[in-house]
Amino acid sequence: MKLSVGIVGLPNVGKSTLFNALLKRQVADVASYPFSTIEPNIGMVEVPDERLGVLAKLVEPKKIVPAVVRFVDIAGLVKGASQGEGLGNQFLSHIREVNAIAHVVRFFEDPNVSHVSGRVDAALDIAIIKTELILADLQTLDKQVQPKGKVSHQDEVRWRSTEKLKESLNNGHTARYTLLEPEERIAIEDLHLLTNKPTIYVFNISTNQLTSGAFDAESIRTDLRLKSRAVSLCGQLEAEVAEKPKEEQKELFSHHGLRESGLETLIHVAYETLGLVSFFTVGPDEVRAWTIQRGTIAKEAAGAIHTDFVKGFIKAEVCDYEAFLKAGSWKKAKELGLLRFEGKEYQVRDGDIIEFCVHT
Repeated sequence: MKLSVGIVGLPNVGKSTLFNALLKRQVADVASYPFSTIEPNIGMVEVPDERLGVLAKLVEPKKIVPAVVRFVDIAGLVKGASQGEGLGNQFLSHIREVNAIAHVVRFFEDPNVSHVSGRVDAALDIAIIKTELILADLQTLDKQVQPKGKVSHQDEVRWRSTEKLKESLNNGHTARYTLLEPEERIAIEDLHLLTNKPTIYVFNISTNQLTSGAFDAESIRTDLRLKSRAVSLCGQLEAEVAEKPKEEQKELFSHHGLRESGLETLIHVAYETLGLVSFFTVGPDEVRAWTIQRGTIAKEAAGAIHTDFVKGFIKAEVCDYEAFLKAGSWKKAKELGLLRFEGKEYQVRDGDIIEFCVHT
């Protein structure tokens, strides 16, 4: 399972700078004027996971394969985007394709970087994006036709969901936080409503705001009455550090009082927001992390490796991560009785090391 995150926000809030730092290379066109990004830039970024390196030291595989996140740098939305203003619906359509939204909000002051509203105002910026996404969703909902005649239960549920959502969105609420029954929410999944996607707010701050220690993302999130999680980072610092050798990066972030980069925090929060976990496979050829939804059963988790494994699933041989570290190898873990066999209904846990037994 690949995690896909769309980076959105008003023009000149630091989206492309953030994207470039994520890729650790200049891919997006960074400019200090609106609409410098004409097509969505897409990049695959490794998910930071120290456990991979630890396992690799024990197993000494030929290669290490981390889990990845697909980031999409979407051009800046503006007021009226849902009606075609700026670059309009072209970019709203790109948002529909991602699993989650990283909404970059500008908090830094810089006279050399223009702001579409003429001033830095986080509350206004957030409101503009929220309104445009709601309006786009209302357009989608307005296209739904009320079923006539003999109506199936499924059609009835879908129409009921549509009506509830239209009322809620017209009152300024998002689809994600509209009260729906489980079957009602399932019924509208295929509409891919923009405001139904999990959102992470990324507060882009200045170096001074970072080093002063006075900027508290959680307090600001509360003040702005945001229901979704928020992280703060300094896009300028992230971009500068990304150009340095890896051995220097940790030291530079530590100098600013950070245990990890803001980008690493963002990826971890994205994982948590979407309810994702990683399990591992180990061997002489590779040590690899696989991404699955929390609560995924062993039979379905096997499908992350190969779809044929679902049909041919027999059992899973599992070792806890900590137990594997104590053993030092799969063979030793087996000798010490640290391995256990699990059936198809076993819920795979984060950090599980698994070897699947399947019919070939």
